[in-house]
Amino acid sequence: MEYVDPIKDVRKITAIKRILKKQSLRDLLLFVFGINTGLRVSELLSLRVGDIWEDGKFKEFLYIKDAKTAEERAFYLNQNVRDAAKHYLETFDFSADDYLFKSKKNQQPISRQQAYRIINCAAKEVGIEGKIGTHTLRKTFGYHAYRKGIAISILMNIYHHHSPGETLRYLGIDKNESLPVKVDVNL
Repeated sequence: MEYVDPIKDVRKITAIKRILKKQSLRDLLLFVFGINTGLRVSELLSLRVGDIWEDGKFKEFLYIKDAKTAEERAFYLNQNVRDAAKHYLETFDFSADDYLFKSKKNQQPISRQQAYRIINCAAKEVGIEGKIGTHTLRKTFGYHAYRKGIAISILMNIYHHHSPGETLRYLGIDKNESLPVKVDVNL
């Protein structure tokens, strides 16, 4: 796998969302889901509607068995994910067994290559020069979580890393870099 960068500029993230919203609500949901949960693209593409929707409402947490460790992990579905999912799911008649990121050609999920094209093209359209791919979503999640005050130990656990330095390198953060961290306890 080639090294990719997180999207560090929030204005670029907003611009990508605008582009994807015009293009496809499914593509917007893919982007929003990825940058707000940190799921791997393989995990995203295997999701079914029933994984996030039950009894007429969205679940608060998505539970996934980790591919590497086989342990069940919980991912919080924040309001941005739920809003994007709501708008997307209103556009078609779905069942709980439908893939969330269903291809327009058949009943299967979109391919990893298609997910890559969606993310890469939108990033290039907003002028992002770095290396962008589907893994960018996972790294973007971690970068912004860290910048908003999430403990490096929590991110290490999410990424299955063995040291804070490994996680900081993965997220594209220089440990000597002095960036203010936003600890927002919004009580």
